Amino acid sequence: LADCRKSAVNELDRASTSVPLNIAEGNGKRSPKDRARYLDIARGSALECSACLDVLVARKALDAESVTPGKALLFRIVQMLSRWTSSLLEDPRGP
Repeated sequence: LADCRKSAVNELDRASTSVPLNIAEGNGKRSPKDRARYLDIARGSALECSACLDVLVARKALDAESVTPGKALLFRIVQMLSRWTSSLLEDPRGP
């Protein structure tokens, strides 16, 4: 069970690092479509972070109450990335 917890924590670390790195890489792209693709990847990583927290709760490494603030923040991040991606795809000139 300890190895399972360790893998979930490692995956959470990887996915949480991927969010800002993909946002940064996307902002370096010239085409709105390319920028949107990286933001979409960042959004997927944020959703993955939330799932990792669920796994850690299910494995009793964390309690549900302790992950509530983090999950709320991730929910907001996913919302922002979704809107940003939509705005890039709706208006090719970008925000």
